[in-house]
Amino acid sequence: MRIIFMGTPDFAIPTLDALVDAGHQIVAVFSQPPRPAGRGKADRPTPVHARAEALGLRIRTPTSLRGEGELAAFAALDADVAVVAAYGLILPKAILARPRLGCLNVHGSILPRWRGAAPVQRAILAGDAETGVTIMQMEAGLDTGPMRAIWRTPVEGRTAGDLTDAIARAGADLMVRVLADIEAFPAEVQPEEGVTYASKIEKAESRLDFTRSALDVERQVRAFNPMPGAWLSIGGERIKILAAEPDTVSGATGTILDDRLLIACGDGSVRPTLVQRAGKGAMPLADMLRGFAVAPGTAVDPA
Repeated sequence: MRIIFMGTPDFAIPTLDALVDAGHQIVAVFSQPPRPAGRGKADRPTPVHARAEALGLRIRTPTSLRGEGELAAFAALDADVAVVAAYGLILPKAILARPRLGCLNVHGSILPRWRGAAPVQRAILAGDAETGVTIMQMEAGLDTGPMRAIWRTPVEGRTAGDLTDAIARAGADLMVRVLADIEAFPAEVQPEEGVTYASKIEKAESRLDFTRSALDVERQVRAFNPMPGAWLSIGGERIKILAAEPDTVSGATGTILDDRLLIACGDGSVRPTLVQRAGKGAMPLADMLRGFAVAPGTAVDPA
């Protein structure tokens, strides 16, 4: 097929690679424009942009798809289908309708649960038992289009990073299967029940809230690993918590209960197991405590 690919972050790269490996003709890759990054704040291309360059593919980085020029350029590509994976720009109706087979999206949840920007993180925060990926026929609404295929996987204590990688790989494989025989995957309207929305993750959410239960705090840790990173502050020092274990021991909320940084929560307690101090690499808790001992009875800094 003649395919337009539209994606921006690392999540989208497995799908792009899979389409190329399957022998499809990628007539153009659309990605968000380069943005300032790093210490020098030089413009840096998105991961998909960089991958497309390495593959020798044609790249377009418009700031919007609503202008007449962009609509005409998109139409001139004469694509059979557009494949979209975490692109990040709204597709106007004229774009959605232009390819012969429309636009197919790799969405990181089991729709209609967790429509929106951060489905993996929201699934972890909510304590969902499973999540997955949906190949969706796109329409004008926010992730409301009919579904062509679903893949499911248990959450099972995994981090957002682990789950995102697994979903990205599975979504790539599923998209290739759908395109190989699209008639075998008829579009099915999403159920009206069970709709939830995965709002964008705000940086303020990554500060651990010890008024919540230990299970909720541990989910925060997993949901924000690797980005933006869950954290707490002790004596004014900010410490990222990359992994933690819940416990049933109770105490005054936000108080250190032993010499191994067991922290009391609203219900139960939680013990960090993998941590990172500012300017240092990730380390096991025991290594940090050798140079940064925290006495029992110390209170975590309030938000």
